Amino acid sequence: MNKRFNTTGTCIPKKHYMVNIENKLKAIEKLVHQGDYFIINRPRQYGKTTTMYLLTQRLHNEYLVIKTSFEGIGDVIFSSEENFCRDILDIFADSLEFVNEEKSEELRALGTNLKSLKEVSRAITKFVKNSDKEVILLIDEVDKSSNNQLFLSFLGMLRNKFLLSQENIDATFKSVILAGVHDIKNLKLKIIGNDEKKMNSPWNIAIDFNIDMSFNPYEIKTMLEEYCSLNKLDMDTAKLSENLYYYTNGYPFLVSRLCKIIDEDILKNKIPWELNHIIKAIKLILKENSTLFDDLIKNLENNMELNNYVFDIVFNGENKVFNIHNPLINRGTLYGIFKEEDGIVKISNKIFEQVIYNYFISKLENNTSNIKNYNFRDNFINNDGSLDMEKILFKYQQFIKEQYSHKDAKFIEREGRLLFLAFIKPIINGVGFDFKEVQIAEEKRLDVVITYNNFKYVIELKVWYGQQYHEKGLIQLADYIDNQDLDKGYLIVYNFNKSKEYNQEYIKSKDKGIFVIYV
Repeated sequence: MNKRFNTTGTCIPKKHYMVNIENKLKAIEKLVHQGDYFIINRPRQYGKTTTMYLLTQRLHNEYLVIKTSFEGIGDVIFSSEENFCRDILDIFADSLEFVNEEKSEELRALGTNLKSLKEVSRAITKFVKNSDKEVILLIDEVDKSSNNQLFLSFLGMLRNKFLLSQENIDATFKSVILAGVHDIKNLKLKIIGNDEKKMNSPWNIAIDFNIDMSFNPYEIKTMLEEYCSLNKLDMDTAKLSENLYYYTNGYPFLVSRLCKIIDEDILKNKIPWELNHIIKAIKLILKENSTLFDDLIKNLENNMELNNYVFDIVFNGENKVFNIHNPLINRGTLYGIFKEEDGIVKISNKIFEQVIYNYFISKLENNTSNIKNYNFRDNFINNDGSLDMEKILFKYQQFIKEQYSHKDAKFIEREGRLLFLAFIKPIINGVGFDFKEVQIAEEKRLDVVITYNNFKYVIELKVWYGQQYHEKGLIQLADYIDNQDLDKGYLIVYNFNKSKEYNQEYIKSKDKGIFVIYV
């Protein structure tokens, strides 16, 4: 059977190229052996379902594993306590049908005609005590029911059984593992008939799950090595893995999707990959209308406070201290938007960052139809296929002077970087690719690196804070240009002094040429 890269549903080792997550599975398995109850809560398409599947395969020999999902379970089961109690053990029994038919029928029989959670509890006790193996319960997609009071009551019942079993006065599952986006430890159980009163979390017995589920470069390399081995290819898997990690920060779906695009859409034939194939794959993934990107934008659209918070980080270089107890940071992390880096809030990966840029640019474009009079693409392309970047910056300067000189300075300070990205996007669209680096220093800088055909350009955008900071910034830009293996760079300075002039200059700094415009 020919293997392929998979980005939908569960990854199966016999069918799909897969990252070796042996170390992660061992760490999770240790929690099970210890009898811990825990929640694998990670953003969407983060490999939770595949991890649950692989974990189940590892546990089968030693334990009786009940593995189910609340995906597609429907609402009828939660319409009444009687319906829930009648059906829940039947659902658990279904998961055992193909691995242990005898125990499946036993559990199904115990679940017949149950009408209360107390009866469900007794049935679980009897089933566990009669089993020759300790029983593990895994439930995927718990978010589908985590806002339902019956399910929370069920978790509360399991919590009580767990606590009593510690005192040897009850029997229950050795370990319970729940998987979903949200950490349901934070949910509260309402007292029926009085929505204002809430009990403690029904799942406060769960330990913190601190295992890193992202793929590191070494783990990504294991998947590429398998791909090379099966297809008899010789390629620099270490460098490719580092590059994939650089753009994705190890987000499982993004890593696999880029690989799938390279293998099936860009190359088609099995030939060695190059770094430029990753860039091409990123261009293609950014054009996709994926569920992951839809969720990302939906979360920004539905929470304007989070929307503004993200804007300040990505466009204005706001240095925000990471504190998971801040509700906005907590929510952004939950959705996979934020990560913590050296104590600072960062966008979790460069592809999400690019999606966010494109989202804000599209919203700005709706209100800047006059921009089309300035950024006609053919005016800026040289005969050799390179960009006439100085001409682009001259035209951008003219655009700002004629269209935005009357605007409030606060508007330009907030929107200026976004305006430039909206200006240049149609020029490079389809051929070029750009990514951004927000630099946190005395001057808040946004470095834009553009690749167009085989050419690369570094453009820095910053606000004028005086000559001293400016001189220091030129040295930093020269170093960055050198890091990108270039001899020349470009600088856009937003100056909000009333006496400013819309001029330009060419500067040498550390043997690097820098073309500067002031707007």
